[in-house]
Amino acid sequence: MGASRVFITGLGVRSPLGSDPGRVFREAFEARSAVRLVPSGEGEVATDVLLAPTECDETAIPKSRRIFMARAARLGFLAGEDALRMAELDEGALTDAGIYMGCALGGSEAIEDAYRIYFVKRSRRLKPSSVPLIMASGAASHLSMAFGIRGPTHTYSIACASSAVAIGEAYRAVRDGYLDVALAGGTESMVNDGAISAWERLGVLASPDPEGVERSCRPFDRRRTGFVLGEGAAALVLERERSVERRGVMPLAEVVGYGTGSDAHNLTEPHPDGQVRAMRAALKEAGLEPGAVGYLNAHATGTARGDAVELEAVGRVFGAGAPGLAISATKAVHGHLVGAAGALEALITVQALRARAVPPTAHLEEPDPDEGFDLVPGVGREAPELEVAMSNSFAFGGSNATLVFRRV
Repeated sequence: MGASRVFITGLGVRSPLGSDPGRVFREAFEARSAVRLVPSGEGEVATDVLLAPTECDETAIPKSRRIFMARAARLGFLAGEDALRMAELDEGALTDAGIYMGCALGGSEAIEDAYRIYFVKRSRRLKPSSVPLIMASGAASHLSMAFGIRGPTHTYSIACASSAVAIGEAYRAVRDGYLDVALAGGTESMVNDGAISAWERLGVLASPDPEGVERSCRPFDRRRTGFVLGEGAAALVLERERSVERRGVMPLAEVVGYGTGSDAHNLTEPHPDGQVRAMRAALKEAGLEPGAVGYLNAHATGTARGDAVELEAVGRVFGAGAPGLAISATKAVHGHLVGAAGALEALITVQALRARAVPPTAHLEEPDPDEGFDLVPGVGREAPELEVAMSNSFAFGGSNATLVFRRV
């Protein structure tokens, strides 16, 4: 085995911005927000909450399989299926491939349903499928069975960094010769009443913006109030150079770096040290200086502390104000997909490289902190010289992951 270049040959997505990779990027580039008010709860606890839901036809999944899949598993399955079909891999390549998925929680609605049956209906007759529905590994397992994929099938649960880590670990497995092909990505759906209530109590969710609910997530803006929960999935097919050459396919982009670092600080409060470690490690692995990166898809969720800490870390890695680096936070329009956030933002970053265009930070009017960073406020822009881009994913618990991609 020896180190190899690793290319992306397939993309799949189910997201608040759509189910086609091209459309998802166009929506992000045009700053079209998927955030809206959705009813939550019943009776005395009924209210409207901010969400970025995903419209998805799940009937393409056979019912015999679908009844054992929670919402997150279904979204992940469909995104993974699309990525594999785009890559047009033969049966032999699929048999020996691996699956690396991220998912922070899994079937949260299945947990809620089970508790309602037990505590409200006072019944022990839960669905026989309850345990398989709850498993965070559902999407990866069903993809393995449906496509006959017999290599490693792994699911990473690392809060908001889950799918970025999954992509990074898949990249290393392919790069180092353990696999020729890997399907990597993430999925999440926490848009059920119990999960939403838990996030509300944590005090990190955004308030409706008086100028329009679609503007409620404002990363890097002085008026930011928190993030908006989203749901969805994204998947990438990663392929070793010799496999790409043998098949004669045109890759979409190249994965060139991956780095991780831990804050070792606080469960919910971020710290720049771990973020700096992740970014520097990714650049070192890519063999690149900071100045080579033209675009950064920031983790920036829209929380007061989180956004400021990330810019502090970026300044330490790229220099004061990060000269020459365009930074944007697409969560403003698609919400925070938690375990799937890194995968969706990696897909958008890849599409930015392909289009040589940078999506904006929507709704950004009053930068905070205002320290000279190019935060691409409001309007996307063409980037004709864009060659290298980075995506950050920073999680509760202080686990940080950074991915670096190159245009091909």
